[in-house]
Amino acid sequence: MHEKRIEIRWRDLDAYNHVNNAVYLTYLEEARDEWLERALGSDGAAWGYVLARVAIDFRRELRQEDDEVVASCSLARLGTSSVTTREELRTSNGELAAEAEAVLVAQDRESRKTRRLSDGERKALEGLA
Repeated sequence: MHEKRIEIRWRDLDAYNHVNNAVYLTYLEEARDEWLERALGSDGAAWGYVLARVAIDFRRELRQEDDEVVASCSLARLGTSSVTTREELRTSNGELAAEAEAVLVAQDRESRKTRRLSDGERKALEGLA
């Protein structure tokens, strides 16, 4: 499982003075992107995926007073051309703020069509499971 600590910024807050729901997705994306880069390297291979689906369950509001959030990402499942991740947001003291599942689809950069995961990608991603 990959974890990333993210400072809660004033700009992340909405009129209710809590972190806006859309920002939760940004926090999760930051962790997911790092997780992919960790698995596939920083040579650009991690950018050969597009987000096809994300589902999120909000469990607790995040506020400026929480100071930071810990976003985590781990492999849930590998498909023929897709990667399903399990993701969480927790406060620094471990309280669950959100649970999510995302589906990433491998994409051919030139044709912009779905492609099969390569054996190398599959091995690298399984290595993080």
